[in-house]
Amino acid sequence: MYLVVGLGNPGEEYAGTRHNAGFMVVDRLAEELGARYWKNEGGALTAKVLYKGQELVLAKPQSCMNTSGGPVKSLMNAYKLKPEQLIVVHDELDIPAGTIRVKLGGGHAGHNGLRSICDKLGTRDWLRVRIGIGRPPGRMPVADFVLSAPKKEQAEELADAVDQGAKAVFSLIDNGLEKTQQAFN
Repeated sequence: MYLVVGLGNPGEEYAGTRHNAGFMVVDRLAEELGARYWKNEGGALTAKVLYKGQELVLAKPQSCMNTSGGPVKSLMNAYKLKPEQLIVVHDELDIPAGTIRVKLGGGHAGHNGLRSICDKLGTRDWLRVRIGIGRPPGRMPVADFVLSAPKKEQAEELADAVDQGAKAVFSLIDNGLEKTQQAFN
């Protein structure tokens, strides 16, 4: 079993924003795998699906991004999962818009959602699918950038990265980390 967590902020005002790239990938996976039922569980919306006989729990924490660790830890405990069974999908400023990267472990690079998960789990050793959103233009504050919806070309780049992110999750399950990194990084 894998727990696939997309990071984002709940609520209509955040739908479509760069910071919700993780939610977008989980929604794409749910669509492709025919998830029909979402339930509130452990502070997250979850849907159980099968992928090639492998059970996946798709999750979108419903706390604010900065406190995502609580719902993640709750779900890990409920399903008795180890860190190697966790895949977290999130936005990443330090990766060019429209591209993705996959890795195991690492720091949080100032991402408060990742910081919260690291703190609650007591480890950084879980799989990550990082959706590149690029850096804000000019002197635009980071918070304003990540909490805004991209326009035109940037929206297309984000949509492409979301598609690639979903494919990378499937590849992690099918092929493992090394082959997925070779294909996507």
